[in-house]
Amino acid sequence: MKPLTEEQELILGTVRRFVGKEVIPVASAMEHRDEYPHALVAQMKEMGLFGLNIPEEYGGSGVDSTIFAMIFEEISRGWLGLAGVIGSNSVMCDVVGRFGTEEQKQRFLPGMATGEKRGGICLTESNAGTDLQAIITTATRDGDLYRIDGSKMWITNARHGNTFLLLAKTDPTSQPAHRGMSAFVIEKGEPGMTVGRDIDKLGYKGVETCELHFSGFPVPAENLIGGVEGQGFKQVMTGLEAERLNVAARGLGLARAAFEEAIHYAQRRTTFGKPIAEYQTIQNKLADMATHIEASRLLIYSACEKRDRGERCDLEAGMAKLFATETAAEVTLEAMRIMGANGYSKDFPVERYYRDAPLVVIGGGTNELQRLIIARNLLKKYKVDS
Repeated sequence: MKPLTEEQELILGTVRRFVGKEVIPVASAMEHRDEYPHALVAQMKEMGLFGLNIPEEYGGSGVDSTIFAMIFEEISRGWLGLAGVIGSNSVMCDVVGRFGTEEQKQRFLPGMATGEKRGGICLTESNAGTDLQAIITTATRDGDLYRIDGSKMWITNARHGNTFLLLAKTDPTSQPAHRGMSAFVIEKGEPGMTVGRDIDKLGYKGVETCELHFSGFPVPAENLIGGVEGQGFKQVMTGLEAERLNVAARGLGLARAAFEEAIHYAQRRTTFGKPIAEYQTIQNKLADMATHIEASRLLIYSACEKRDRGERCDLEAGMAKLFATETAAEVTLEAMRIMGANGYSKDFPVERYYRDAPLVVIGGGTNELQRLIIARNLLKKYKVDS
């Protein structure tokens, strides 16, 4: 990895101070109340964190993928739910920035960079998550509009956001199905969109996750990303490659927070006259935790550097997402074991980390899917001529 520039160090230092001073002191209490972090989100807007992956000419920071991942690691170390507020939003920014027409970039990206236009991605349906080609939401052309009919679920920022990336079928009869799918930027304000229930979750609290229902919801034809129908599946899948890296970085931040809590506790907690950190069993746990965390970091950075070179990184992003999020699940459980009953108590943040960890294993494409993506790419890479 290349040394960080002075500007990059400044950005990371600012985020670390924000997390240490503003986020960590309030995160557990707000998470237990499932309280939306309005004040923290306002500060993130002022810091420019909504425009991290938006080019400078459209008002963003245009940071590279590695710095982007580092920032997500730092925020997730403080509170995974807070990272979710900008995580889904960043996927929308990536898709518009890569595939939008120049007019669309001029119209949407400056507002996205400031956080004025804030939202996420409307992909998943009750019968379609990992298999996006099974969606049934439709976008039917009606003069200068498209009419959206259907429902989406697991939508982060659905209640407090106002602008979303939507995947729908413009040609439901197309075979294969992905050729009839198109992506749109949709905005609240017109009748026909209803925000449904908030889904009650094990963890990942603070940020809302809702259902969205559409009945003849009008979307201007000029909001069709790229201006051409049938390209939505490819556009969204490219955005999800970036999402896997930010979810991997969230897993890394979560694992790091749990490890740091555990290693500090192990040096303070005494049994039979000495700190538990002096027992070999605890030392073995700490060694494995730290090794997996460092390996996760290197996998993420390797994938980010390949993406910044303009190369496809499906294999590397899949590996990084798989390993870093499984590490988060393992490390949060091991931290709880090291801390014993205190790790299970809400007086300590480890129980929060443990409840948050399954989200990164499942979100951004389940780890079962990541294994399929990895294997498929390995078979291409090591193909044997028959």
